[in-house]
Amino acid sequence: MMSSGLKLKIGGACLNQTPLDWRGNIDHILQAISEAKADQVQILCLPELCLTGYGCEDLFLSDWLPTKALLKLNEIIPHTEGILVSVGLPIRREGNTYNCIALIKDCQVLGFYAKHHLANEGVHYEHRWFSSWPYNEQVDIVYNGINVPLGSFTISQFDITIGFEICEDAWHLNRPGSNFINKAHLLLNPSASHFAFNKESFRENLVVESSKRFNCVYLYTNLLGNEAGRMIYDGDVLIAQKGKLIAHNKRFSFKTFNLLSQIVDFDTQTADVQILEQATSSLQEFGQAVPLALFDYLRKSRSDGFVISLSGGADSSSIAVLVAQMVRLGTKELGISNFCEKLGIEPMKDEKEIMSKIMVTAYQGTENSSSATLESAQTLAQSIGATFYHWRIDDEVSSYLQKIQKAIGRKLTWERDDIALQNIQARARSPIIWLLANLDRYLLLTTSNRSEGSVGYTTMDGDTSGSIAPIAAVDKYFLLEWLQYAELHLDYPGLRKVNELQPSAELRPLSSTQTDENDLMPYQALQAIELQAIRNRKSPLEVYQLLKTDYASDVLVGWIKKFYHLWAVNQWKRERLAPSFHVDDYNVDPRTWCRFPILSGAFREELEELDKL
Repeated sequence: MMSSGLKLKIGGACLNQTPLDWRGNIDHILQAISEAKADQVQILCLPELCLTGYGCEDLFLSDWLPTKALLKLNEIIPHTEGILVSVGLPIRREGNTYNCIALIKDCQVLGFYAKHHLANEGVHYEHRWFSSWPYNEQVDIVYNGINVPLGSFTISQFDITIGFEICEDAWHLNRPGSNFINKAHLLLNPSASHFAFNKESFRENLVVESSKRFNCVYLYTNLLGNEAGRMIYDGDVLIAQKGKLIAHNKRFSFKTFNLLSQIVDFDTQTADVQILEQATSSLQEFGQAVPLALFDYLRKSRSDGFVISLSGGADSSSIAVLVAQMVRLGTKELGISNFCEKLGIEPMKDEKEIMSKIMVTAYQGTENSSSATLESAQTLAQSIGATFYHWRIDDEVSSYLQKIQKAIGRKLTWERDDIALQNIQARARSPIIWLLANLDRYLLLTTSNRSEGSVGYTTMDGDTSGSIAPIAAVDKYFLLEWLQYAELHLDYPGLRKVNELQPSAELRPLSSTQTDENDLMPYQALQAIELQAIRNRKSPLEVYQLLKTDYASDVLVGWIKKFYHLWAVNQWKRERLAPSFHVDDYNVDPRTWCRFPILSGAFREELEELDKL
């Protein structure tokens, strides 16, 4: 590449957008452009599809949405005097929709660059909505009465050549950047790359290696926050030059947007770097990503707070602490006044007062509930400042039982009716906690985790009741580990009693000493089987071969049989689970990751193979 002999100030701004929120999305874009101009940024990269929002889903197939996006682009163009800006939006042409970026400088659209590779695995369905633009093809389209290019191209501005990749483009061997080796000084990558545990290290390595491979400066900008309900975007902005990371912002910001700028020496290696400290483990990321997702879900759903049935156990307690983390991190970054303003509540004096306003908890005991879980729930709620209620539901349960026993002419017993007697307790809690949530337009938080979702160890319309399931994408073994971490490293001493308890549904008589792991299997083993069976799509026999050195053979066979049987017969439950945040590299939500038939042969033949071992 020929030396440019230039120093330019380039930047990326992650944006917290919402699908179809034209006014809000444009306002965020204009705020980012204004701050970039004030910071004397010359080239600004904004995220993928930031004008419409990435999560518009089947509306991308309409004619009107891309048409309106082009009209709305006119509200941004006049604000680009003296700066080059990339703005993501869909373009509809000849019955096809393309995922594009508009390149705007000095109030003129220079062209629309179109995405080549479409994400079509895991949580992504881009092939359903978009068409792939062919390599090295370009057409002219008329926009505002002027012919502008659409397709694949580079542009020359500020005496450098600029090339583009859009998110998924960069993750393929045959990628657009391969056409720009020693041809482009700068590659821009506007992205909508969802968060998953430990994904950021791969992303950072991709940016650094891309800058080395293409002998250029590589600027990557991601979306920020909980955009559409399920996906969380960490707000990464990364700048690398010829194999060296030179700038990285702090992720998981509670701000509307976050700008990172860097003066880059295109003549020699940039000496000055600004790399902020990042979360480096899944435990750290969980305590930052989910609180941000809860914050956005609360304000974007225009709700006034959260309600949770706080049992004193691991699941509900982890969610209560995640809400407390939301308040702690949000007020620390935004300040208490701005935090309250973004939530639409009156100013409060401190974190605990905010929690008392937006977090309502209730312990709903029965004759089968222990004093230890009541004490655990009350101690935790008080320690984080949440409003706490306590009542018993024995009368409601008794009323249901009396009616059924009279109808069928016999008494229900634990020996004969175990599951039914357990489930009615969980279901009896649902109407009253929903009533509490509905009183003040609060969101009811569902407490099911991924391990329970896998094997159906949950009561439909009981503990599955709720508007959003914050922990449904993580396994119970991880949650238990995170609760220990939160107590010791995040300063939540109110978790001590929670962490001393053995997980139990407490739905059988106390004399039975019910525990979750006795009902199912050890959570560590359940997670190991789930990982291979669901994420890695292994057969029962393959799972056995992979895990046989870790467990006794006969015990492992029994666990594998139980897991596959329970997985198959409980798909109907997973179809009805509340929406969950995607935080791991897989989940069991059939609407975003793992589809499975509701009716099936339930692996009968495959499980019979284990009997031959």
